[in-house]
Amino acid sequence: MCGIVGYIGHRQAAEVILHGLSQVEYRGYDSAGMAVSDGRGMRIIKDVGKLRDIHAKHNFLSLEGGIGLGHTRWSTHGPPCERNAHPHYDCSKKVAVVHNGIIENSRALKAELEKKGHKFTSDTDTEIVAHLIEEELKGKKSSSDSILSAVRSSISRLEGAYALGILVSGEPRLFLARRHAPLIIGKGKKEEMFFASDMAALLGYTRDFVLLNEGDLAALDAKGMQIWSADGSPAVRSPLHVDWTPQMAQKMGHDYFMLKEILEQPLTLAAAVSADVADGVKLLAGAKRPAVVACGTSYYAGLVLQYLLHRQKRTASAYLGSEYASWHTGAEDVVVAISQSGETADTLSAVRLAKKEGAKVLAITNVVGSTLSREADATLYISVGPEVGVVATKTFTGQLAVIYKLAYSLSSNKKGLEELAAMPSQVQQMLDEVHEPVHHLAKLMSKRKNFFFISRGIGWPCALEAALKLKEITYLHAEAYAAGELKHGPISMLEDKVPVIAIAPSGALAPKMESNMRECHARGASIIVLSDDKTILSEGEHSLAMPKVSEDFVPLFYILPLQLLAYYMTIELGRDPDQPRNLAKSVTVE
Repeated sequence: MCGIVGYIGHRQAAEVILHGLSQVEYRGYDSAGMAVSDGRGMRIIKDVGKLRDIHAKHNFLSLEGGIGLGHTRWSTHGPPCERNAHPHYDCSKKVAVVHNGIIENSRALKAELEKKGHKFTSDTDTEIVAHLIEEELKGKKSSSDSILSAVRSSISRLEGAYALGILVSGEPRLFLARRHAPLIIGKGKKEEMFFASDMAALLGYTRDFVLLNEGDLAALDAKGMQIWSADGSPAVRSPLHVDWTPQMAQKMGHDYFMLKEILEQPLTLAAAVSADVADGVKLLAGAKRPAVVACGTSYYAGLVLQYLLHRQKRTASAYLGSEYASWHTGAEDVVVAISQSGETADTLSAVRLAKKEGAKVLAITNVVGSTLSREADATLYISVGPEVGVVATKTFTGQLAVIYKLAYSLSSNKKGLEELAAMPSQVQQMLDEVHEPVHHLAKLMSKRKNFFFISRGIGWPCALEAALKLKEITYLHAEAYAAGELKHGPISMLEDKVPVIAIAPSGALAPKMESNMRECHARGASIIVLSDDKTILSEGEHSLAMPKVSEDFVPLFYILPLQLLAYYMTIELGRDPDQPRNLAKSVTVE
């Protein structure tokens, strides 16, 4: 989940790396660091805290040289502190390593190295890589061949997941390796090369990339690259050009990326609605036991797909990626894997298990060339552009739009497809109408500490996502329930003035929702109602009038004001909605 950037070429490496890290800090912001070589020696700056604060304190640009690598961290091994910040180095400080992932055999390797006299200065698993390379180089004449051999031998001993960047003092190459974690190479127009964990880091310099495959090892110099596959043989990877621009990842005048990304959803939905779903329809049309795997927000989108497939009398089960191995039957013939980044470790693990057992995989993701897209049999792209805010907003609605189009195309639902095509303009109108009322409500609700979200039917995934948004960035307690479940236990937690936010559209389930709201009101709860029905709206202490939409579209429309509510409550509380504590954008560890 950490951000990695590297550079070799005619520019000052520190400048390129600092810019790149600032673009991927959403992948982790516990600490950051940089190592730069001028061809004679190597200097390292690293510390705990956010990138801008570390730069203000230490000045990364004081590191001179044209070869370097940097890292912004989301902690796994050891607490956030200076000694655990990357890059990590060996005893002689001649080998610097940055790493995203988890090395599962780190304890055994560390014990072995300590017996050989190596002294460790951090709590991390990453430091082991630098010491392994140091050990491999002992007693050998330093040369490009010996360094490459040491890197290759060291990496061969690692178990687990890794995207590695390696810098050896005096060596005019950077080394890269990946296994179960994303790593890309960027091709400069002049004599320069880049690498990163995410394309967003490099869009200011290039839009031409090479994606490393599973198990690849690579060496970069200013003129190009060498790549070796997992079996050690030379390999050629196809180049990829992307159309994203740096401006697509800027705030466009908004205080935070999250607000910008909420408000641009009419545009991003228009892009998602235009997705070509033909390959997905082809896979699902003959599926007898389809399944959905995803995590977090993507799982809630997957629950919507489960609902839609069930309505077509297609038996489908939605699984959390981390639970798939425990609950699947082994007979699933098509697995729909949903991941914003295409790098979610738990989802990828489920995909690999399903493929091993003979299933075809249909991916729904935002990132071209992601690991999921390359391992899937077919991929549907939501095409909403870079999402910089750590919490999902436009990618959730983009996933829903592609899911609707997939389901309606599968069932030849022309009316549904027509309604879907009209959705972006309806969303724009609704956002305009609810923006100020939600802002006012947020000022009132920011003083409360506990929240309940309730709904029924296809609205329940919306309640789950709304509660997740609130707790992710406000750090307040929030829970979501299928409304009928309250009376089976959770209603005991209701106290005077506890907000219960009811997603209650008109329709067959509306009378039951009214009954559930009254049960909450009788216990003293404050009811906040979102509905298109005036009678239901009158049940609330506070209410938000919603447009009347088809039942299927309730999750998409009703989540929008609840995204805004979470955002504005976070601002009222003085917290950062773009970089919430303990979270990272791409969850690349299991």
